[in-house]
Amino acid sequence: MAVAIRTASPSTLRTLWSSTIGKKAVMAVTGVVMLLFLVVHMLGNLKIFFGATEFDAYAAWLRTIGEPVLHNSWYLWIQRTALVVCVVLHAVSAYQLSRRDVAARKQRYVHSAPAGPSFATRTMRWGGVIIGLFLVWHILDLTTGTLNPLGEAGHPYENVVADFRNWWADVIYLVAMAALGLHIRHGFWSAAQTLGANGPRSGPVFRTVSWVLALVLFAGFVTVPVAVMTGAVH
Repeated sequence: MAVAIRTASPSTLRTLWSSTIGKKAVMAVTGVVMLLFLVVHMLGNLKIFFGATEFDAYAAWLRTIGEPVLHNSWYLWIQRTALVVCVVLHAVSAYQLSRRDVAARKQRYVHSAPAGPSFATRTMRWGGVIIGLFLVWHILDLTTGTLNPLGEAGHPYENVVADFRNWWADVIYLVAMAALGLHIRHGFWSAAQTLGANGPRSGPVFRTVSWVLALVLFAGFVTVPVAVMTGAVH
């Protein structure tokens, strides 16, 4: 017995993308993908506390994932490409939804001044801008080494230590991680609502989880620069 498999047509996808709920769904799904990456990335960063040998070995292992099916470093480039797509879709959806929200407020309040954006909305908006700028800096800093003149190719442990010995690099990182924590706190809550997982009973649970995720990721990421600043990692 043959089973028919239906795939979404281009027109269906365009309709979904043009709708508000479609854009919110895109934001939710891409946000979850990036959140999972951040959790794994944070855990990998914490291996720096096991010393240079283990941290460098972990960095080298990342390049061998998928072998022999994939060539060296192919997995990393596939991962980077997928993350770039997620970031672009997330940012474009957020921008377009914000423009729709502004237009809707102007139409709704014809005879009175429109209400200003909430604190959560402002946090998400400016937090997203800060995170976007940080990503560019982070890639140029620890991926290409362009902004880390004291670093040395092939020595990730030494590169991290050399980077966070600069006070300005620590400030940039701490500010960006604070913005990331706030973004995750509100974003996870919004994603739960969009995906229909935030009911009357589960709402408080998801609110608590959003705070726990934000705090754990913030603490996990800032632990590394703080450890370098205080000499715990050297």
